Amino acid sequence: MATVQMSVRPEDLSQVPHGGERIPEAGIMVIFGASGDLTKRKLLPALFHLEQNGLLPANFAIVGVARRPLGDEFAADMRAGIIEFGDVDAGETKLDDFVKRISYFPLRFDDPTDYAGLKVELERIAKERGIGGKRLFYLATAPEFFAGIIENLGAQGLAQAEGGKTSVVIEKPFGHDLESARELNRQVNAVFHESQVFRIDHYLGKETVQNILVFRFANGIFEPIWNRNYIDHVQITAAETLGVEGRGPFYEKAGALRDVVQNHMMELLSLVALEPPSSFEAESVRREKLKVWQAIPSVPILDAVRGQYGPGTVDGQTVVGYREEERVSHESGTETYAAVRLEIENWRWAGVPFYLRAGKRLKKRATEISIQFKQPPLLIFDRLASSSACQVIQPNLLTIRIQPDEGIALRFGAKVPTTPDMNVCPVNMDFDYAAAFGKSTANGYERLLMDAMLGEQTLFSHRDGVETNWALYTPILEAWAAKKPETFPNYEAGSWGPECSDELLRRGGHWWRNDLGRKG
Repeated sequence: MATVQMSVRPEDLSQVPHGGERIPEAGIMVIFGASGDLTKRKLLPALFHLEQNGLLPANFAIVGVARRPLGDEFAADMRAGIIEFGDVDAGETKLDDFVKRISYFPLRFDDPTDYAGLKVELERIAKERGIGGKRLFYLATAPEFFAGIIENLGAQGLAQAEGGKTSVVIEKPFGHDLESARELNRQVNAVFHESQVFRIDHYLGKETVQNILVFRFANGIFEPIWNRNYIDHVQITAAETLGVEGRGPFYEKAGALRDVVQNHMMELLSLVALEPPSSFEAESVRREKLKVWQAIPSVPILDAVRGQYGPGTVDGQTVVGYREEERVSHESGTETYAAVRLEIENWRWAGVPFYLRAGKRLKKRATEISIQFKQPPLLIFDRLASSSACQVIQPNLLTIRIQPDEGIALRFGAKVPTTPDMNVCPVNMDFDYAAAFGKSTANGYERLLMDAMLGEQTLFSHRDGVETNWALYTPILEAWAAKKPETFPNYEAGSWGPECSDELLRRGGHWWRNDLGRKG
């Protein structure tokens, strides 16, 4: 299959406006669970990238909060994390001044007296550095601590600071089923108004995800064919080569459906399927996403399949099966692979199936969206006799690669040159973001943290959307919990998942994989 690379001309880039970005008000960001990997690997590198680009206010402080007594070593550890995980040179001129803004406060999440001490500490930092009342609380803890932290923030008056807006960012998972999500929403909204709440999904910080909307609505040639008349089906894949990486206890409670499908993949689906919003404001975009999710009928249990990996070979390395992973039950029924078939019952998408699959220890790491278009009504070239392997006319395929090789590929048929017969082969126009715009060190949190500081909620989940998606998937989770799988493990590590997932694609379809439209 031939590939034509697409690029951006330097003269086009020169016309892109730069500067003029909004800078948040001075404030303090408080990270609960700051001793965990997320802070060191993602949050602090992202904040420093914003600092490098001049997007943080001069009066900005970061306070790490966790139960361990770390003291001054916390800032030094964060500095090392920024260098290692943020691709930052140790001699970067802004780094030392940035690290001076970082401090640490030990706190027991369930002790109200410690929150009183935190309030005093924040007041001290604000007075010392001339920072107003703006506060951003980031909950990067295990989910069982969310409600208690929020309740204690409210009890100490920290949820409504004087002289500035207070916001709270909550990491996933937001609940583990519909009932728990509703209860957590109730607890959060008892302290914080919905306008103060930022339920974060790091997939929405990825540039390629945001570009789905640009691709659809900033280009006049795609939206007219973005409907049931031209699209045969849509596949969304989130494949990982990694296993549980020492997080056995967490994954035993989660599984692939809760961990990836219910949140990340439903966000991707909504961006593909939503109607054009009236603006890119939060209310307008969220409203259209919610309409999509509400138009999805309940999923028959036969349209949801699960799998668990056994031993195998991944990237040339022999790996153990899930049940042999550290701190995982030897009889575990937790799924490491989940796939579902959905339909959206509205005028644009009626009859178009959406297939979602996510799994660990698969053959290749790839998160992508594949949109397969319908064949022409009459395949006249199929009538031409030929022995060429290219002669089977393949459908047009649009692939949006989210990670790791961000880009967009479009497959279409073309005549093979220098042959007397009308031989048709598929070719690809392939656009690569890194080749066009240069490789970025951003990890996706930069945009989300900036928006949270600015109070912009477009890329964050509303409570209605969270509950709607849990309502769709809770019956599947309950059905799976009621009947332990008898066939686990049912796919080999290093494969593309269990064979039963192929049965979801009816009418003789097959899963696409990300190397430009090959079956997998």
